[in-house]
Amino acid sequence: MDDLTDHLDRYAADSARARAELTVHRDIPCGPLPEQSLDYFPAPDADAPLLVFVHGGYWQELSKSEAAFAARDFVAAGISFAALGYGLAPAYSMRRLTAAAGESLRRICTGRAGLPGVPRTVHLAGHSAGAHLVASALLDTAGWRQAGTEPSAAVASATLVSGVYDLELLRHTYVNDALGMDGAEARECSPMRLLPEASGAPTPAAGVPALPRLIVARGENETGEFARQQQEFVRRARLGGAEVTDLVVRGRHHFDLPFDLGNPATALGAEVLRGIRSTRPVGVGSGRAGGQSGYGGRRAAGTLES
Repeated sequence: MDDLTDHLDRYAADSARARAELTVHRDIPCGPLPEQSLDYFPAPDADAPLLVFVHGGYWQELSKSEAAFAARDFVAAGISFAALGYGLAPAYSMRRLTAAAGESLRRICTGRAGLPGVPRTVHLAGHSAGAHLVASALLDTAGWRQAGTEPSAAVASATLVSGVYDLELLRHTYVNDALGMDGAEARECSPMRLLPEASGAPTPAAGVPALPRLIVARGENETGEFARQQQEFVRRARLGGAEVTDLVVRGRHHFDLPFDLGNPATALGAEVLRGIRSTRPVGVGSGRAGGQSGYGGRRAAGTLES
C-alpha cells in the first residue's frame, strides 16, 4: 500500500482546494451538538441532487475539514456535495456519536427544504467509520419512526465504502483504547446485527426499515476482514429487502478508494453518478430538520485495518 500519510495529506489538500475554488456554506447546523454541522458545496443549478459524505478515521480522527476532497468532482457533475461533521471519541462514546450522526443525517434528509438550493434528492455516502455511521443511521428503526418517515422515502441512495459493520473484533485492538466499548455496546452499535441472519429470521430491532438502494464497495487490496464483513453485510441487507450493488474495485485499497467517489472515469464513481442521475425525486418528508440551527500508524493483524 502507498504511504498512509500521503493519502491523509491529499484528503486535506483536496478539501482545502475545494473550499478555495467552490462556493461553500460552512458549518450549517444539523443537530444540537457543536460538532453536528456540515459544509455544503452547492451545484450551480437550483434543486440539484445532494450527496452527503461522512468521513472515516475510526470514530476518533479526521473531521469534515478533510472530507470535502470529492466536492469538485460532484459539483462538476451537477451534484451538490456536503461533508458532515460529528463528535469523536474519547469525548463521545460509540453509542452517543452513532446516535448523533444518525440524528444529523435524518435532519438533513427530512429537512432538505431548508438547505441551499432545496435539493430534489439526498444521497448518502460514508467511508470506513463513516460507512458504519451511515449504515447505522439507515437501520435506526426508532429514529425513523420518530421522524415520521422511513429511509427509503427520505434517502434516494446510499454508498458504503470500506465499511465496518460488526464492531466486536475492534474491541480487542488499539482502536478501542479511545472508544472503550464493552461487548454490549459493540453489539448494540453494529449495523450488521440489525439485519436478518437468515431468510425469515427475526432481527433484534422491531423489523428492518425499508432501505434505499445501496452501493457497498471496497478495494481489492483490503484485508480479509473487510472482505468478510462486506460479503456478510450485503447478504443480510438483501435478506432485509434492500437492492444492493456489491462492488470490489480492482487495484484499490482502503485509503485511495474514496478518491474515486465522484470520478466518472472509475468503477465506483461511475456507479455512484449513474445511481444519482437515475433516481426520481422522493417526498420532502416532515421538513423538521434541515437548517436547525489521522487513523494512527499502528496495525492489528487480522482485524479491520488495511
